[in-house]
Amino acid sequence: MSRSTLRDEPIGSTAVHICVDMQGMFLADTPWALPWMERVLPNVVELCRAHPNQLLFTRFIPARRPGAGQGTWKRYYERWATMTLDHLTADQVRLVPELRQFVPPALVVDKPIYSPWLGSDLRARLAARSCDTIIVTGGETDMCVLSTVLGAVDYGLRTIVVRDALCSASDEAHEAMLSLFSNRYGQHIETASTEDILERWAPNALA
Repeated sequence: MSRSTLRDEPIGSTAVHICVDMQGMFLADTPWALPWMERVLPNVVELCRAHPNQLLFTRFIPARRPGAGQGTWKRYYERWATMTLDHLTADQVRLVPELRQFVPPALVVDKPIYSPWLGSDLRARLAARSCDTIIVTGGETDMCVLSTVLGAVDYGLRTIVVRDALCSASDEAHEAMLSLFSNRYGQHIETASTEDILERWAPNALA
């Protein structure tokens, strides 16, 4: 497990926890299931419970039917035909049951691609809260989490990745991304444990 690179700076009331794509289709028995999503879910829940008013969920919404989408996404949904909305249940697209309790007050941003920054109002929602820091959990580390993190970096947000509250289908890719976050992107991205965040982001920061 990568070491913490959390800077000695307070995490205050302008921070927002973005929980990425913790949905039924990634937990249940589907081709996209993440084997250890269930293992990190308690840490995600604990972080959500600590600051429900500073919480935002993203949800990946697949195409309606096989072959839909623009450019390479068309080929993507030909490959993953069973993961289109015509084949999935409503519960598989929803947040996992453990996280639904936080909405509201938590916000939800839906997206049809890996990045939550394109074609959504995410940036406007964060600006409305004067957000200058995001804390990222969820999955997958090397796909939608990566897109979320790099978009935040481009906008100049302090970006903290919670390493024991992330999951991926690939242990190798997960560890490689954490190494990149800690080293290659070290000036922009911090890594921390759930315990680190709970200690540093005190509840009275929102008072």
